[in-house]
Formats: sequence, structure tokens, C-alpha cells
Amino acid sequence: MEQLPCTLEALVVRTDFSADGAWHALRVALYSPSKDGFLANVALVDDRRYESLTPDQAVDLIHPSYRHPLLVLVDSTAVASAELPLLVVYLRGDRGCCVRVVAGELWGIENNISGANMDFEEFAGSVDDDGVFRGF
Repeated sequence: MEQLPCTLEALVVRTDFSADGAWHALRVALYSPSKDGFLANVALVDDRRYESLTPDQAVDLIHPSYRHPLLVLVDSTAVASAELPLLVVYLRGDRGCCVRVVAGELWGIENNISGANMDFEEFAGSVDDDGVFRGF
């Protein structure tokens, strides 16, 4: 399988192609500012070559020059829910640790982790009972 693109932004990789409506809703959510005007700095990857890609496989496909600390997967769990709980894979420290975050809150993790304002563990430790981060 081909390496993922190398970008300065966090890659958001579509791995489930069963729900075009969910993909459209995700794009709207990611490109709509938060109530305080924040946006996630992301690059969307909509390529069937990455269909059914697992987190471990995705990590193996990271380009050596990719420096962003996060990789985001839009998998079957994400597209099955109106909240779009994306799978965020942390690429530093305990490489490959994951947390789910609703699409509307991705900006918080992306902005704070990439800016070194917070640690990944702070987000992972703030998930709801169902394992999804919905904000502080």
C-alpha cells in the first residue's frame, strides 16, 4: 500500500466509504469554526486505497517526513454515529495510543497537541464513559 501524504497539517484519512453523507457532514464539521473561532489544522485524504486501513497499518504508512503528532482516521465507527467520533492516533511517546473525539471537538486536540499546550494523556483521560472525548 502507498504511503500517506506528507503534510504540515494533521492527516484525516477516510477508511470507510459506506456513508457519503457522513463524509460530507464531517467536512462541514471540520471546516466550521468552534464557538470561539478555532479550527483544526487538517488535510483530508479521501482515497479508496486506504479503505479498511487499521490504526497499526496507518502508522506504518506514515511518511518519514511527517512531523504532525496526530493522525486521524474516519473509520466505520465514526461514520455510524451522528457525532462522528473520529479515531485520533498519537504518534509521539506511546506511539499508536488512540482516543475517539467527536468531529466538532477535533480542533481542541489538534490545536493543543500540535502547539504543545497540553498532553495527549489529558484528552485520553477526559473521555466520557463510552470512550469518546466531547470537550472539557
